[in-house]
Amino acid sequence: MAKKQTAGRDILGKLAPKFAELNDDVLFGEVWARETELSPRDRSMITIAALFSAGQYPQLKAHLTIGKEHGITKEEAVEIVTQLAFYCGWPKAWSTFPLIEEVYGKE
Repeated sequence: MAKKQTAGRDILGKLAPKFAELNDDVLFGEVWARETELSPRDRSMITIAALFSAGQYPQLKAHLTIGKEHGITKEEAVEIVTQLAFYCGWPKAWSTFPLIEEVYGKE
C-alpha cells in the first residue's frame, strides 16, 4: 500500500483547503492508487514527462524524487530528459539535469 499523501494539506491546507483535499485524496489517493491500470513507476514517468514539457521545475523536482522512490534510476531519468529535449526544448533539458543531480546525486 502506498503511503498517504499529505503534501497538499501540509503546504496549502490553510490557504486552499479544497485544493489540498483534491490533491491528497483524489489525485494521489484515487488516481495514483489505480496500480492495476498503470504502475506507480509508469505514472511517475508520465508525470515527469508532462511537468518537463510544461517547464514546471519545482513540481518536476518533487516528481523526480517520487519517481526515484518508484524505481526510476538516474540513468533512466537522464534518458527521459534526453528523449524529451528533442520534442519539448533543449533549454528545458539543460534546466532539468541539475535537478536530476540534486535528487540522485552527482555520482
